[in-house]
Amino acid sequence: MPLHAQTAAVLDAMRQLGAPPLHELTPEQGRATYIAMRTVSKVQLHEIRDIDAGGVKCRHYRTTGQTPAPLLIYYHGGGWVIGDLESHDDVCRKLASQARCDVIAVDYRLAPEHPAPAAVDDCIAATKWIFANAKSLGIDPARVAIGGDSAGGNLSAIVAMHSGEKPVFQLLVYPATDMRMGQQSHKDNAQGYLLTADSMKWFIGHYLQGDEKKKLDPKVSPILSSDADLKKSPPTLVITAEFDPLRDEGEEYAAKLASLGVPTSTVRFHGQVHAFFGMSELLDDAAAAISLSASYLRKYLGT
Repeated sequence: MPLHAQTAAVLDAMRQLGAPPLHELTPEQGRATYIAMRTVSKVQLHEIRDIDAGGVKCRHYRTTGQTPAPLLIYYHGGGWVIGDLESHDDVCRKLASQARCDVIAVDYRLAPEHPAPAAVDDCIAATKWIFANAKSLGIDPARVAIGGDSAGGNLSAIVAMHSGEKPVFQLLVYPATDMRMGQQSHKDNAQGYLLTADSMKWFIGHYLQGDEKKKLDPKVSPILSSDADLKKSPPTLVITAEFDPLRDEGEEYAAKLASLGVPTSTVRFHGQVHAFFGMSELLDDAAAAISLSASYLRKYLGT
């Protein structure tokens, strides 16, 4: 299927801005560029407040004042280098509103200032703190899901296996699962579709500090996890995009979970690119992907 017309228009508009490619920027410049592209959300919720989750800054989105509430813990994307609570504010608000659940977004430390395993450590620590403090947060610990996009999907997959907690569902949106970048989609979609091969190398280089051996660590590349660890994963929805370098590793991860008996659904959005999930004000498919995600959350959280 060709690139979706709406997506092609967005990419054309971005090219016309003439901005240098991400891999030519410093991390600080990349962060500034990323946040400048964020959607200022129009979604109103009952309450939004920043919290300290055991030393990790988080943001708690509450849909109603009723407690105990079901919860999605969300880990933002951005290649472990860029992204924060603001970059994914609109996504979190829309998931909370449509899934009728609270959302807590985790503002984990970023590379290169804090290379691996800092992001994993923060996400696990925050997740454990949220479960331990569920009552004071007004959360039902028996109805907690986890999820994230891109690098956040990577972190969610790792948290599911290594936090020691038992979320009832996970949402993985075009997750990075294999830092070796050997799948065919990395070759087919290396250039021209927003996330490029050079950008991925830039992200991984900052995150792993050039240590090639770390690519084989299951807490970096969760697809390399043991079967015993993978079986710890809760029911999972994996969303991928046709023109995304990460497409194949996301779908391979889903297939691996399914082969081990983990209830797993995989949905590929044809004609779409990496990062489309955050463009629901511009792309019909992004709105559909958020709606789909919310429907799964409602199912597993009982809302």
